[in-house]
Amino acid sequence: MKQILSLLIVTIVSIFSINAQQLENSTLWKIEGNDLKEPSYLFGTIHITCNATLEADVKKALDETTQIVMELDMDDPSMQANMMQNMYLKNGKTLKDYVTEEEYKTVDSLFINKIRMSVKLLENVKPFFLSSMFYPSMIDCSLQSYEQELTKIAKKDGEEIYGLETLEEQLNVFDNIPLEDQYTDLVRMAKDNLEYDKNTFSKMLKTYEDENITALLEMMNDKTNKTVSEHQNVLLDQRNKNWIVKISEYAKDQPTFFGVGAGHLAGETGVINLLRKAGYTVTAVIE
Repeated sequence: MKQILSLLIVTIVSIFSINAQQLENSTLWKIEGNDLKEPSYLFGTIHITCNATLEADVKKALDETTQIVMELDMDDPSMQANMMQNMYLKNGKTLKDYVTEEEYKTVDSLFINKIRMSVKLLENVKPFFLSSMFYPSMIDCSLQSYEQELTKIAKKDGEEIYGLETLEEQLNVFDNIPLEDQYTDLVRMAKDNLEYDKNTFSKMLKTYEDENITALLEMMNDKTNKTVSEHQNVLLDQRNKNWIVKISEYAKDQPTFFGVGAGHLAGETGVINLLRKAGYTVTAVIE
């Protein structure tokens, strides 16, 4: 349950985009140069999917590295407790302070139909968590995750797992986005009974399977999602920039397998371009 909840967090904050920069169709990239003794690898994941089977080239990259670094340390025993502490609105606010009575009823109906519980029991929970509860409903299959697969491999091989940011840092991303915008998207989700979100997620899965990271970014620029389209600097740009120093430190210490949401790879301020600007040679692994 702890890992499922954390996956719901990284799903939202990891697949958003800015202006895309054309790159090869690949989710696996090799990091070399800039005084690295051995290469490291950068793998773009999708946090919730129907099939998280790792391809042969990804397994080979894992064999050639000695530690795994993801957005979060998925094996952190304090994650669930920290999550619970950050779930609730402050200053006594509730859902009713941000939506009309009619909108409240619409949201409540969605919760009853999809979650089998009334939103009345969750009125003081932040909108980010409320929205994330519906992600498992957006795919017509048993939920799988690349992060869970990578965690299993790390444990089997006795390798350490690290995170590029803490859970608190990820949650703070949404604390810097106006609650009004987040509730607008929650109401939108409820009004069409998740149809837009399900269709978008289906297209995103197909695009990810094609390993077209540029098209993935372009698709995520849809203005329908207000939280994403109007706050890309908070959701993506600044986080990518913060990661470069940490990626460099890990890679220089030992050959490292980095697994982050595929939406972070492409674009002018994507991880690939930022690493290149930092002096690394980053090339697509295509087999």
